[in-house]
Amino acid sequence: MAGDPEGMTQVTWVPLESNPEVMTKFLHKTGVPTKWELTDVYGLDPELLAMVPKPVIALILLYPISPKSESYKAELEEKEKAKGVTNGKVYHLAQYVSNACGTIALIHSVANKLDQIKLEDGEMKKFLDETKDMTSEERGAALIKAEGIGDTHKDLAQEGQTEVPGENVKVYHHFVALIERDGCIYELDGRKPFPINHGPSSPETFLEDAAKVCKEYMQQDPDEVGFTMIALAVKE
Repeated sequence: MAGDPEGMTQVTWVPLESNPEVMTKFLHKTGVPTKWELTDVYGLDPELLAMVPKPVIALILLYPISPKSESYKAELEEKEKAKGVTNGKVYHLAQYVSNACGTIALIHSVANKLDQIKLEDGEMKKFLDETKDMTSEERGAALIKAEGIGDTHKDLAQEGQTEVPGENVKVYHHFVALIERDGCIYELDGRKPFPINHGPSSPETFLEDAAKVCKEYMQQDPDEVGFTMIALAVKE
């Protein structure tokens, strides 16, 4: 599912379902080795986190867009501006394609972990090679023209367990990706103008640290149950 991007919305895709099997297929079709797959995270309790295959290199959060979540989004952006945005090494892509946030979360997850993910020749490697030296905005514009990525997204948006909404149906959920890089945990969201640094982390503590970030999102609206977490991990 996806929320509307801010800025120059030019293209609308059918939203990708928050389904680990469908999202894993997207990665494999675009050239991510089959040793990597997405898996559900069923809760934030330590015993539930312990069930997730290790190592986990990215966590994708799907959350409902609401006035409370939009207020929290603005708060995160202001805090990041106040401490100074110094995230130049982190790959960030601005969302200019409506309903593309699931695919953008996957791109963010892969692009920032290329030290561990050895990409095969395919659409993901091609896109990341072409956009590695671009700004966030240039990458967002490049995604509009990236037919290989777009076609794979459209093919897999037809899969999943729920009825596929039309391209112009407004969707009220949004994906963000969490990754660890250079000792910090970053939130990557195409609707935000830059990565959000959520503080210290490490490869060993990443899943627990990412769970705390997700918990902060959930605490903005404790009565809301429409949160989903999916981990990118080594296949069991």
